[in-house]
Parts: sequence; C-alpha cells; structure tokens
Amino acid sequence: MRMRVLGIETSADDTGIALIEAEGKFGPDFKFKILANGVSSQKIHAEYGGIYPNLAKREHGRNLPLVLEKVLKESSGTTKDMPPADVIAVTYGPGLEPCLWTGITFAQELSKKWNVPIVPVNHMEGHILISMMENGRIADFEFPAIALLISGGHTELIHMKEFGTYKYIGRTRDDAVGEAFDKVARLLGFPYPGGPYISQLANDTQQCDEATPHRIHLPRPMIHENNFDFSFAGLKTAVLRLVEKHQPLSEEMKKTIAREFEDAVTDVLVYKTLRAVEECGASTVIMGGGVSANKHIRNELNQKLRAVGCQLLVCPPELSTDNGLMIALAGYFHALKKEFTDLASLKADGNLSIASLSK
Repeated sequence: MRMRVLGIETSADDTGIALIEAEGKFGPDFKFKILANGVSSQKIHAEYGGIYPNLAKREHGRNLPLVLEKVLKESSGTTKDMPPADVIAVTYGPGLEPCLWTGITFAQELSKKWNVPIVPVNHMEGHILISMMENGRIADFEFPAIALLISGGHTELIHMKEFGTYKYIGRTRDDAVGEAFDKVARLLGFPYPGGPYISQLANDTQQCDEATPHRIHLPRPMIHENNFDFSFAGLKTAVLRLVEKHQPLSEEMKKTIAREFEDAVTDVLVYKTLRAVEECGASTVIMGGGVSANKHIRNELNQKLRAVGCQLLVCPPELSTDNGLMIALAGYFHALKKEFTDLASLKADGNLSIASLSK
C-alpha cells in the first residue's frame, strides 16, 4: 500500500518540509519517491555566533507556511479536493524546545485542516534512516550496525542489532563535534557556522603540502580511554592557547591549526568507531548528521573500515544537515505500525533519547 508522508523538521535553525510517497516494509521491498523537498536555512544567527532559540522560533514561524507552499506546488498529484498527505510526521525531539514546539503546532494545525494523523519522530532516527537510503531504496547491508551521529548538537555511537533497536555505547561528555568546529572557527576569525571554513583550510593544506610535517600538535582527547565516550572542550581550549601564543595569526598559521584540529577530531572519531565495530561485531557503520559531510572524516573512516571488512553508509552531503525528508522517511515506518499520536498529548522533548524507541 502506498502512503504519502509529509515530514516537518524544526529542531534547530533549519526549517525543513518534504513530501514523499513510499511503500513496503523495511527491507528489499521498500521504495520511496521524493515528491518535493524544501529547506529554509536561517542566516540571521551568523552575527551572534550561534543559534538563539527564541529568534529561531520566530523565523520558523515565518518560514513554515512559505516552505509548505513551495513543497505543495512542486509535488505532483496534489489537488485542492484531497489532502496532499496520508500522514504528517513531525520532529518532537531532541533539539531546541522553542523550535520544536513551532513545528509541532504547525503539524497539529495541518492535521486538523486535512483530517490526517500525526506520527512523532525522533530527529536522530531520521539521520540514521536517510543514511541507509540509496537510489530510493534501502542500501544492501547487514546488521548488527554502529551508528555514528555527528552534528552541531550530537556526537554519539549507537549499537543497532536490527532496525528499530538503539543502544547508546558512547556520547560526548561536553561539546559536540560540530560545536567544536564552530568554536574553533570563531577563534580563527570565521563567521558562524564555521565548520566549512575549517574544512576548506584543512583541505587546502592537504592538497598543497601533503608531505610537510605538522609544526604543531593538538591532543586527541580520550582516544585511548577504555570507553566509547568523546570530549572536545579540551581540544578547543588547546586551540585557544595556540591562537593566543601566535598572535597576530598569519594565514599560514590559520591553515596549520585548521588542518591539525581536523586531523585530531578525525583520529578520535575513527579510532573510537573502529573499536566499537570490533567489540560489537558490527558489519556496517551508518554515519549521519551535519558533520558527516566532512570529506576528510568520510574518506578516513571509509578507508579504515574497508581494511577490516566493514561497510560504511553515509548520505549525500546535501542531505546531511537537518531536513524534512529524513523525518518523512522515519515517519513512514512508524505510520506502518500505526504509531499515531493524540494531538493534545504531543509534546516537545529537547533531551529525547533514541534508546526510548527500542523494542
């Protein structure tokens, strides 16, 4: 049975709405088609160096009707006489609660207007699912799997024995990896979001001077500790000390710091993930979240995993940031199980755990 799902994502500063048509259970018979996918990114936070939740909430309120209008115009087969979707999927956590509430309220209004049910979706499950997809189907891979979720708000290692079962085995104890990228970028004088600037500088040095040894060395926090947790606050502090020591910063020093910082982060992420693969006997690593778009992290992790016979699944870079498509996909599988919610009981949960979804 085919189902149309409208996905709504407002967990941070991206307003995402997508409409998909899908059919089949999780497995080789599943397939989906993207009817429309719209995202509006809020540029207003750049001058503040980070996301202001109440400001983001206001912008979501402005953007949601506009993005929906665009999606409905782009999607095929919608008419004024029929609801454009059979079900609405909306992010209810984790994330910034003022932002989450804006999406939830919008979904509730559409549910009443169209007389269609709502399924609540965990934002992190959306990142996992979109990274599993390949050409409108689920990629060919085997469980058990390790999910590495890396973004501005999350750095997590999750053990998955099968689809729908999630067990945390490692998390950040302070800054998320994307947050660390942005903070280091600010120290080097770049605007928010700063991660892409760091990656570009690091890439420039790798291409131009691959054989030159580093003039600096940054710590690899917790890399050899007997756990799968992460910590990036101390790494940021180490960069701060370097910046203070080498004032005024030359362009060459900025590139050197950027490359060593990216290498340090990559070394920790890759090493911990490989240990998790070995300990859990995983056949697959699923990497998702905005930082998964980083080419150096992708390449290093893929190379190391291939050496031990483990497969890497990661979504296209343009779908690594928050979007309604990943929410629609996750919502579809919950709708199959009729996990609809009562409108009045749907609430935002900024600290929602993906482990709560496990069977």
